[in-house]
Amino acid sequence: MSALPPWPAGLTGYKRTPEFNEATVPAALLRDHATKDGVWARLHVLEGRLRFVDQEGGGEIVLDPAVHEVIFPGRLHHVAPVGPVRFFVEFCRHAEEGAADPGAGGDPALPHR
Repeated sequence: MSALPPWPAGLTGYKRTPEFNEATVPAALLRDHATKDGVWARLHVLEGRLRFVDQEGGGEIVLDPAVHEVIFPGRLHHVAPVGPVRFFVEFCRHAEEGAADPGAGGDPALPHR
């Protein structure tokens, strides 16, 4: 994976998806997508393994419960289950942006574009 800047200070979680598994993962997460401007995300694998593909950096990593991938705003990516898996996505933003919901107007569980 290409080197990305570190997770910025001052981010706070404001939303999370339900838990997904290999059968319930939304199709939108399996194809290239990006979070909206100002929306950061972190993948939390609870059981099993999940492949994370960074389309912009050209890299991929297989996540397990010990690895939480950071997703930067506007960066194309997708995921793919590697066998049985349980995971969720936590969405974060800078605390001072708390009044405006970057996910407004779309699926409330997925602040993606």
